[in-house]
Amino acid sequence: MTELEEYYNKFNEEKRLNSRHGQVEYRVSMKYIHRCLDEAAAKIMNAAASVNDEDVRSQIRILDIGAGTGKYSVALANEGYDVTAVELVKYNLGILKSKGSNVTAMQGNALNLKKLEDNCFDVTLLFGPMYHLFGDEDKKKALSEAHRVTKSGGVILVAYCMNEYSIVLHGFKDNYIKESIKEGKVNADFRVTPKPEDLYDYVRLEDINSYNEAVDLERIQIVAADGPANYMRQTLNAMDEETYDLFIQYHLS
Repeated sequence: MTELEEYYNKFNEEKRLNSRHGQVEYRVSMKYIHRCLDEAAAKIMNAAASVNDEDVRSQIRILDIGAGTGKYSVALANEGYDVTAVELVKYNLGILKSKGSNVTAMQGNALNLKKLEDNCFDVTLLFGPMYHLFGDEDKKKALSEAHRVTKSGGVILVAYCMNEYSIVLHGFKDNYIKESIKEGKVNADFRVTPKPEDLYDYVRLEDINSYNEAVDLERIQIVAADGPANYMRQTLNAMDEETYDLFIQYHLS
């Protein structure tokens, strides 16, 4: 068992996404997923003489790479989309399969999607793997594989852990910045320099730009999925429901 598998055997990703700060990330992500799916549906409807919404959804293929416990996969399958999920960790995959959805779920690695054919998915989600892949080459390889299996004109939604999140939250807010610099985990440019055993890697915007350029992807938009939510977990948890709903509306706007 790898260190990553041991980590996710203990870490409750489902609980995180159901928490108030996790729901910010989930709802914002779903907003942009649905925007992409609506665009895919419009293409199908423009090409067909007569087709209903249910038929359109069943024709749209979604790939969820690093699907975790299926928070996104299952919800989208329940909406009627054709969803395939690839997950590395057997424990997470077992939870996903236990939900009894129509998701086609398989164990696999973002670096080698050999079970999947070229050019077959309308929307591809790459939400987990880029957090845990170390080194530019592996990140490019994962993006390249996602690109290969996504249709020409399709969309890939990619999630990264941003460098400044780690610096601001763990470094300054939690007051580990001096210790991290001393231990060589933060360099002179305030870049986090973790090792694979730290499990998480962090990027800046210029890194994302270089990955896209290397694998011939065009960025449509950068989305701050959770925005300030992770910095203010206690504040969110203390809000009454009406105020929390207003915060969601604010963030979505």
